Amino acid sequence: MLTTNKALLAKADKGKYAVGAFNVNNLEFIKAVIKAAELEQSPVIVQTTEGAVKYAGIEYLVALAKTAAKLTKIPMSLHLDHGRDLKVIKAAIDAGYTSVMIDASHVPLEENIKMTKQVVAWAHKKGVSVEAELGTIGGSEDLVSAKQIILTDVATAVKFVKATKCDALAVAIGTSHGAYKFSGASKLDLKRLDELKKALKMPLVLHGASGIPKNIVDMAKQYGADLGDPHGVNDEDVKAAVKLGINKVNIDSDLRLAFDAGLRKELAMEPKEFDPRKILQPAADLITEVVRAKMQLLGSSGKA
Repeated sequence: MLTTNKALLAKADKGKYAVGAFNVNNLEFIKAVIKAAELEQSPVIVQTTEGAVKYAGIEYLVALAKTAAKLTKIPMSLHLDHGRDLKVIKAAIDAGYTSVMIDASHVPLEENIKMTKQVVAWAHKKGVSVEAELGTIGGSEDLVSAKQIILTDVATAVKFVKATKCDALAVAIGTSHGAYKFSGASKLDLKRLDELKKALKMPLVLHGASGIPKNIVDMAKQYGADLGDPHGVNDEDVKAAVKLGINKVNIDSDLRLAFDAGLRKELAMEPKEFDPRKILQPAADLITEVVRAKMQLLGSSGKA
């Protein structure tokens, strides 16, 4: 059942849980995420980056998502993650995405407001919800990168939301994109998050929240991956953030690592296999395991 982020997050805000937003690129990823949502009876956000749009094509991605929504009773949305190109955002709105993100966090505040207001005008006209971002999240992933973390200022956030009328706001409280977020344990500015939630009283979004599970990393390394020493956001920090008002949590790196680990293991264990369906299935199954664990962590299981 295809719906909007606005509808999913309003319910999550009221119920004090978060909905996982999982980045997908192809059929295997979408099926694996939806399978997890059905097993957990959890609402789910299926999202694609501009990089995924460039890779797969917007028409293919919309068709896959609409087919998934038709075949499941689970409430789901199709969301454009980190939209920076206004042409791509407009194309996503016109093609059938039910939610889009305008990420103009890299430009001056007034320009961010101007761009966000434009996207809100396009999207709300078609019943599509809009996520915006204020502050910057460090690290690099897909086509998005930032050299430093600039934490979201509370007073500026109030001004921004009032001016743009966005439906959800991605806030910077110390997370980072990619698999190499921290040199040690994660540390989030939860006091700032508490202040933001009380001031804005709206759904807030946590980007760069992948946990980088050690068992998945170890499996990938066992079968040949050269990953160095990756670190993610620990589960307790994510739980605390959800308790303080985060209603959407983005997960990308964990899914990529799971797919990589599952694929490497299958190729090593079954060197004579050349049927791509049999090679790819274990990787998809591992994604499903990771997504189920995230849904349980975020408190969305049983909320469909």
